[in-house]
Amino acid sequence: MEQGQPRIEIEYGLDVTFATFTEEKILEEQQIKELQDALDAVIEKNENKKLILNFVNVKFMTSAVLGLLVRVHKKVIELGGKLQLSNLDSNLRRVFEITQLTKVFDIS
Repeated sequence: MEQGQPRIEIEYGLDVTFATFTEEKILEEQQIKELQDALDAVIEKNENKKLILNFVNVKFMTSAVLGLLVRVHKKVIELGGKLQLSNLDSNLRRVFEITQLTKVFDIS
């Protein structure tokens, strides 16, 4: 994917914001940095609403993405919002189970 193209698609609703990851693989440091910047902007605009991160397209991601998600979760909670992860591939869901992040995240 060319640099500068969106790596997530955002849909703002009244009480919920959907952020859909558009790439199958999230592996490179630059990708993660771009996602962090994009998600930070979404969180600020989202304020105290529910944020749903849709992983429908994602099949592979590095452990650095887990760290990003923990930071996103913390920031959303600090701003009075709620975070939910949806449509995790079965292999990705297993990673969350092994790392016990299923206790941290609301996963549907």
